[in-house]
Amino acid sequence: MRSRDSVGEVTLLMFAPDDTIVAVATPAGRGGLGVVRLSGPVARSLAAGLLDRSEPLRARYATVSRIVDTTSTGVEAFDQVVATFFPRPGSYTGDDVVEISAHGSPVLLERIVALACSGGARLAEPGEFTLRAYLNGRLDLVQAEAVADLVDALTPLQARMAFDQLEGTITQAIGALDVDLFDLVARLEASLDFPDEGYHFVEPGMVAHGIAGILGRVQGLLAGASQGRLIREGCQVVILGKPNVGKSSVFNALVGSERAIVTSVAGTTRDLVSDVVDLDGLAVTLVDSAGIRVTSDAVEAEGVSRAQQALSVASAVVVVMDRSASLEDEDRFVLQETAKSRRVVVVNKVDEAPAWQSEALALDGDVTLTAVSARTGEGLGALRAALRAVLVGEELLRDTPMVANLRHIGLLERASDALGDAERAALDGATEEFVLADLQRARTALEELTGARTPDDVVNHIFERFCIGK
Repeated sequence: MRSRDSVGEVTLLMFAPDDTIVAVATPAGRGGLGVVRLSGPVARSLAAGLLDRSEPLRARYATVSRIVDTTSTGVEAFDQVVATFFPRPGSYTGDDVVEISAHGSPVLLERIVALACSGGARLAEPGEFTLRAYLNGRLDLVQAEAVADLVDALTPLQARMAFDQLEGTITQAIGALDVDLFDLVARLEASLDFPDEGYHFVEPGMVAHGIAGILGRVQGLLAGASQGRLIREGCQVVILGKPNVGKSSVFNALVGSERAIVTSVAGTTRDLVSDVVDLDGLAVTLVDSAGIRVTSDAVEAEGVSRAQQALSVASAVVVVMDRSASLEDEDRFVLQETAKSRRVVVVNKVDEAPAWQSEALALDGDVTLTAVSARTGEGLGALRAALRAVLVGEELLRDTPMVANLRHIGLLERASDALGDAERAALDGATEEFVLADLQRARTALEELTGARTPDDVVNHIFERFCIGK
């Protein structure tokens, strides 16, 4: 789509930036309101041609009007709307923008878009409004990605993390890193410019120290990356256990509805049943599975196989044990199969007379054990807290910016590797040229992260995932 050189000049565009574009900015389907957004140099005049009014739209002033369609037979008004004009450069896109709030009928909205296209607008591509905001310097690439994350957020925690990114927490952290890195690069380059004089703009002993400080901050951002990815992307948790221990009851209790069939007959669950739940801010795909045991039933055996496959890709596992029934070899087999997984062992049916105590499980190592009654709801809060702690630890958010995007993580890792090479070169007494080469690699990675220097195919891929109208 576009790239920038080191001073931020736009050198390539996929779409003409002087077009006026239009799209429905609200979700498909019927609703109380629907918004049609126009952006571009003739957005204001084009919108004026759609409205039943003689005066131009005032800046940032909601104006009630009617939408009219001028045909050969006359002028037909077909909806009452509220139109708002946002002049450049202070609009969302950085261009002139008009937003028309109409009644949320797809027929009406499509007719407004068609009239705008007849008047000279072009239907916007996916993400093109946010792309223009990026090109016009209203957002950097990290913030543009946050827009998509905010739209896609399923939990309040996901929304909060995306909004922090949109507000510039990661941008500011990367900017501060780049300022210090640029200062070090400039000093080393100045030393290279005066080799005969033997003058150093930075003491050799301070080079490695300065690099180490920057490297530590990069590694600090990466430290919470796995936690951030779980929050942003969600995770999968599979419920395992032998047949008829209450796996489906625990699943239903966590989901909050009767999604899985619960009977007293062992082996009822033959396939995987899943649902997405908000686990204290985490979007968790909870998977109820068939009981793990050796069986001659071909259908149940397939269910067991699918349960084992789900275990192999799960972020964590909930192992359910029935405390009201005697422990069997099948129980110990499940515990053995999940020994290497992050897991919560759930002692179920604590509302009934116990057949054994927790000590009988003989669990080794750091195991999270919690007691519940899926029937009465006792202990479910503790189970949710234990599962959250197993997935992301006790603290979900910290004061430092949380890196969650896989692209950001990869580029920070690249910068970390380059800074590590630069630090080792400085400690080994290498000349400025070798240290500078590594530092420039680190700067390139940081610039690609924020979009100051990003390949066109990367930018194209980022905005392709946006919906039309955003």
